Amino acid sequence: MTIKKLYESMSEAEREIQFGRETGNPLTSAFSSKRVVHAKLATTPIAPETVQHTWEEIMESAPRKGQWQAAYVHIPFCKTKCTYCQFFKNGTNQEEEDTYVDHLIKEIERDAAKPRLRDGLIHAVFIGGGTPTSLSSYNAKRLLSTLHNALPLANDCEFTLEGRVHDVTSDKMDVWLSYGVNRISLGVQSFQTHIRQQVGRIDTREVVLERLRKLKETGQCAVIIDLMYGFPDQTMKIWENDLKDLVDSGIDGADLYQLDVFEESDLQRMITLGKVSRAATTQEQACMFDFGSDYLEKRGYKKVNVRHWRRTNRERSLYNVMGKMGVPIFPFGSSAGGHIDSYSFMLRRTLQPYETFVSRGEKPIMFCAKRSPLQWIADAVTTEIEQGYILLETLVEKDSRLADLEWLFQLWEKRGLLFFNGVAYELTRAGAFWQVNLLQTIIECISYLLAGKKELRVDSVSQQDKVSHPSMHKGR
Repeated sequence: MTIKKLYESMSEAEREIQFGRETGNPLTSAFSSKRVVHAKLATTPIAPETVQHTWEEIMESAPRKGQWQAAYVHIPFCKTKCTYCQFFKNGTNQEEEDTYVDHLIKEIERDAAKPRLRDGLIHAVFIGGGTPTSLSSYNAKRLLSTLHNALPLANDCEFTLEGRVHDVTSDKMDVWLSYGVNRISLGVQSFQTHIRQQVGRIDTREVVLERLRKLKETGQCAVIIDLMYGFPDQTMKIWENDLKDLVDSGIDGADLYQLDVFEESDLQRMITLGKVSRAATTQEQACMFDFGSDYLEKRGYKKVNVRHWRRTNRERSLYNVMGKMGVPIFPFGSSAGGHIDSYSFMLRRTLQPYETFVSRGEKPIMFCAKRSPLQWIADAVTTEIEQGYILLETLVEKDSRLADLEWLFQLWEKRGLLFFNGVAYELTRAGAFWQVNLLQTIIECISYLLAGKKELRVDSVSQQDKVSHPSMHKGR
């Protein structure tokens, strides 16, 4: 069956979810809402009793010569919990932190001695969380020293530390930069004090700007921030002020993220109870995305991908690029995730089981899954669409049956989501906003064409379009 026949066999509701709808304004209305957090194929869980053997078999294998590889290290501690966050695990506790870092170092050193890591190269390290910058100077020094001594870092390795502006102090900066961190990514989210503090951020606008200035003045790392659009009370004017503060700060780059209100999140509950104003709807967020893209383009910023912008060439965002390409990512630490070859892994999410496994000399794996045989094609599509284009001819070279995707691309071109430049299909501004929906549909259509599987995945995301407290609505 062709994609066209699949389309015709669907109910109107199913079509709208998977293929979108024809509208006079594709930016705001091509789809009713964002349907997944991350586009992906289905995986097959591995039996728990075989997980350790699977991991050891991978780690005893030889790396492919010249292959890019990355390491993800998770720090599961935060000083406070942001209301929109789904990743909070543990509050900061010095004794727990000390014990955790002891075990994390053991895990890293054990895996680093195996052929797969020992005989290859690591091209990007990303320390994420949680809030990695919350580590004490002592523990940060221990961890960073271990990573540099144990892992085979490439000479141009991107070494990212993620965190909060609140932790940017002189003593911590000295440790980070002395032990090889060359990229610092901070979750500013908004510069405006009221917006920040009502969602759980700590510092005022003035403190944020001052600490970014101090970090930039070191001249020793790329400085990146996250900004989010769609917060309660974040009018278009406030969003413009956020973008102005970004530009005026002179830092190297920024991610512009759409706020997702997740089901049963603290933010959803606060909105429902009328404690804060509603968040922007997906349609309103589309306009904020459009405004932000225009604002940065006109000021010389260049796109790294559909969400990430750089002001200087110092910013590579290499780890994020590699993650979309499907290269091996080795996970370390409680709640860390990664994928290597045909398998994906999630490590233990609570501290005690994580530490017990490490103490026994085992990889603390909570879940392991076999990735789809079509993952390599999905990775190729993801790599392209993240850069804002799709080359149909390269897909057809991989499998001639994928020529049928042209019907889908022409449908989206007619609807204002793609533009054919004579060689490739480029994402329009509307297509860039709806990129995750487009990618999920392309992946599902590839699975349908090559494996005969009909899939229609929908996550519990975009609750901002469902949660409302009328008395708290404010004009935008």
